[in-house]
Amino acid sequence: MSELIEHPVEDPATAAAGTTAIGELDERVARCTACPRLVEWRERVAREKRAAFRDETYWGRPVPGFGPPDAAISIVGLAPAAHGANRTGRMFTGDRSGDVLYQAMYDVGLASQPHAYGLGDGLTLYGTRITSPVHCAPPANKPTTGERDTCRSWLSHEFVLLRNTLRVVVVLGGFGWQALLPVLRDAVWQVPSPQPKFGHAAHAELPATDGGADLHLLGCYHVSQQNTFTGKLTPAMLREVLEQAKGLAGVK
Repeated sequence: MSELIEHPVEDPATAAAGTTAIGELDERVARCTACPRLVEWRERVAREKRAAFRDETYWGRPVPGFGPPDAAISIVGLAPAAHGANRTGRMFTGDRSGDVLYQAMYDVGLASQPHAYGLGDGLTLYGTRITSPVHCAPPANKPTTGERDTCRSWLSHEFVLLRNTLRVVVVLGGFGWQALLPVLRDAVWQVPSPQPKFGHAAHAELPATDGGADLHLLGCYHVSQQNTFTGKLTPAMLREVLEQAKGLAGVK
């Protein structure tokens, strides 16, 4: 049982399906207690803290998506970082991965400022929403397949609510790519067989089955410290993918 959450949500599928607005979905995501291992870990981290943040109050709950409810671009990561989003309560906020991502988003005109420190810092995203397949910080940054599948309902319904405006999905890393394809397949987009393979700058166009707009799927190496410190992903490479996403989505 969670130590931090009143009125917990134990069944993501039912809770997600009952929402009709992004804000309502986000509120329910933040009350989810469906995965005992993740609940125990995220709250232990919030109690024990990192020395550099010992005077801060950690969020210690599931981290909902961030961005406008009419986004044309969705950026899909992996899961919150233990001392990043699990501390601040916002996706990619408070860690070096987020520093790289938001700087690039600012550079291409998708964010109002280049840094993200915490809730209330004034950051606004333009035409873009950031989310993830798993909304709780996992031990060793590795959610299990069962945890990923339990969390899938949140992502699936988020895409349902974004359907009218969503045109491009940028996926950061192979885990997010593999987690996302079933979500898209179960929604209104056709995933070809064999399914598109992840790679940096990978691009697939998925036809819609409901008469609406097709969806562009873009791959990008994850903004992890391992990738950015080694140069596997450079700021220029990230900006190039984000610029492509802007162009495909018609975001100015």
